[in-house]
Amino acid sequence: MGNKKEQVVKTMIFSGISEDDSEMIPIIADGDEQELKNFQAPDILPILPLRNTVLFPGVVIPITVGRQKSLKLIQEVFRSDKLLGTVTQIDGAVDDPEEKDLYKIGTVAQILKILEMPDGSTSVIIQGKRRFEAVEYLEEFPYFKARVNLLEEVTTEADTAEFSAIVGSLKDLSIKIAQYSSNVPPEASFAVKNIENSTFLINFICSNTDLKVDEKQSLLEVADLRERGIQAISYLVKEVQMLELKKDIQSKVKLELDQQQREYLLNQQIKTIQNELGGNPIEQEIADLREAAKDKKWSEEVGAFFEKEVTKLARLNPAAGEYSVQFTYCQTLLDLPWNEYTEDNFDLRHAEQILDEEHYGLEKVKERILEHLAVLKLKKDMKAPILCLYGPPGVGKTSLGRSIAKALGRKYIRMSLGGLHDESEIRGHRKTYIGAMPGRILQNIKKAKSSNPLFILDEIDKVSSDFHGDPASALLEVLDPEQNMEFHDNYIELEYDLSKVMFIATANTLGPISPPLRDRLELIDVNGYILEEKIEIANRHLIPKQLENHGLTEGQLIFPSNIVELIVDKYTRESGVRELNKKIAKVIRRVARKIAFEDSYNVELTEADIREYLGVFEYSRETYQGNEFPGVVTGLAWTAMGGEILYVESSQSKGKGALTLTGNLGEVMKESAMLALEYLKSHTDELDIDNNVFDNSNWHIHVPEGAIPKDGPSAGITMVTSLASTMTKRKVRKNMAMTGEITLRGKVLPVGGIKEKILAAKRAGIKEIIMSEDNRKNLEEIKDVYLKGLKFRFVSTISEVLEYVLLKK
Repeated sequence: MGNKKEQVVKTMIFSGISEDDSEMIPIIADGDEQELKNFQAPDILPILPLRNTVLFPGVVIPITVGRQKSLKLIQEVFRSDKLLGTVTQIDGAVDDPEEKDLYKIGTVAQILKILEMPDGSTSVIIQGKRRFEAVEYLEEFPYFKARVNLLEEVTTEADTAEFSAIVGSLKDLSIKIAQYSSNVPPEASFAVKNIENSTFLINFICSNTDLKVDEKQSLLEVADLRERGIQAISYLVKEVQMLELKKDIQSKVKLELDQQQREYLLNQQIKTIQNELGGNPIEQEIADLREAAKDKKWSEEVGAFFEKEVTKLARLNPAAGEYSVQFTYCQTLLDLPWNEYTEDNFDLRHAEQILDEEHYGLEKVKERILEHLAVLKLKKDMKAPILCLYGPPGVGKTSLGRSIAKALGRKYIRMSLGGLHDESEIRGHRKTYIGAMPGRILQNIKKAKSSNPLFILDEIDKVSSDFHGDPASALLEVLDPEQNMEFHDNYIELEYDLSKVMFIATANTLGPISPPLRDRLELIDVNGYILEEKIEIANRHLIPKQLENHGLTEGQLIFPSNIVELIVDKYTRESGVRELNKKIAKVIRRVARKIAFEDSYNVELTEADIREYLGVFEYSRETYQGNEFPGVVTGLAWTAMGGEILYVESSQSKGKGALTLTGNLGEVMKESAMLALEYLKSHTDELDIDNNVFDNSNWHIHVPEGAIPKDGPSAGITMVTSLASTMTKRKVRKNMAMTGEITLRGKVLPVGGIKEKILAAKRAGIKEIIMSEDNRKNLEEIKDVYLKGLKFRFVSTISEVLEYVLLKK
């Protein structure tokens, strides 16, 4: 060939490429096109079958010869004119092909060189010269011989612009494939760039393209070079697109692998450094979890579940966010006190002593609690009703629970439910959520480190519901002894036994508690305290505790009983003792300041000291006793804060019989007022009332303290008495209060909250109380000390009330 390109081709090393190898790299010898076109060959040629490759005119390829027939053919041809015909097998797997196994179109080849390889095989370098068609096979042994018809290459359009564009496109696509594909050596790309002969270039590219054998054969059979080039372009475009897609995918995968490999290498380096310094903390953490699990008293099922979760944790990458989530979950499972219980102390004398020491009064409540503990002692089973202590604030409901825990020797847990509106607070969040955690039930049990604590559910009546769910419904499972042995927490995903937990709920009022939840509770009414009890509570508990809290000793400040009574009577108005505790603390703070400043003060407090420390009296009995005008009557009401006295005032003015109600009254109280007016209209003769007064007068009923909502039927007889007093201009007896519901026929019906109302009457200095005959039985349940100093009058009809209450003048 005589030029630089020829030298490149001649210096290439052919090795390891066999006729069975479909991935061989063809090489082209760029020469004189006219020489190949005018190339002549004998009519009869020995035929060499090729496996999995197609030889094109002008292309130089190395093949490894292995079959005996092929070796014999090569050796004889090489000694003569070195020409043979190459025909591709239709099926490369056929070891001894026949005429029907060979394509008709092949290429005349010239043997350039025979190489004996180190492994004993024979490699032959051949160059395609001209296409032919096998017309007739003459011999099969010792090798194929066939009569051939040489075929012309059609190049009529070789000089047109379109043909040049086809050749240019083939060259560009081939170079791009050489860049993308790692299977194509750099020499092939170099050869393509430097081939100037269009015919050689098309044949080289057709031979080099990664196509199936039948596709390459179809290209060889195309006589028109232009058409052959167009078909080759269609194949190359597909190959370029495929290679580009592979490259894109590989680059993405490589980026991910690079990041993973980087993290892996860094973790391996960290692990190596940690091992050098004395152990891998991550592996140590997992080992510690497994070691701690050996001491747990959980069931086999829970143990197997925990081991599965720890195994999952060990597989995770410590740098991944999921690792910390899984570790926290395993740690939570480990921290829960599965089947770990404290031993109960069922010494009921001891329990009674603690309750008496820490709570004065509340005999019926303490008696019911001791009965509850006695049943637990005998039955040794916690499937008992859930206690619910309800009553006004500050009477000691929560502290009663603490005393029970102390008496039993159980861990104490208090969970406030006030304002709780998310069901997940009870049942927990699913661990798939970010920041998930167990519900507050299991959180508190984990904190107590015992599966049988005493659990106070404080303010159960303050639970609310919204779009997050209804926590009260979630509490149904917690507070049902038949269900809570398999309590399901969304975070833990395992059943947890709450049946040994002693639940005690507290509430101020039962109204807001849903009926299904109330049905699971055994209700214990914790009433307010009378004056004497408050004085005793202050002397026994509040004063010593506040002296200690403020750094004073009992000898530095003395509260005489009359001073405590003064504080209770003039500075507080409540059922409990919470406000009293605050007032005592305020007094002690003022004295502590005097001691710190070394000022003089009275060790034994006087009324003047109390006025100085607490200011003017906040409440006055006189305000609650004055019935100086007709139409003013004292009623008794029950509130969540305890009992209260309630004034009802009425007035008469000129008009046409309209009734006006003020004082922030509810619907039930408004109905009671209308009933009262209708009753009086129908009983004018009995009360000596002029009938014309109803047509010529308007009536106004007002209940003072209008900012406070008021409702309920208890003020029925109070309103009748107030209107009757106004109409008859007769005053009402002093120091008297009343409570009761009315009917249109004049009956007086019973009402509730009798004990709280009695305490309110005693606080206000009331001497006599009127109530329904049906309420007489309620007094039998109240201790005599609460009734001392009070006179009761029981009535059945309104006429009895008016006859007794209205004075003659």
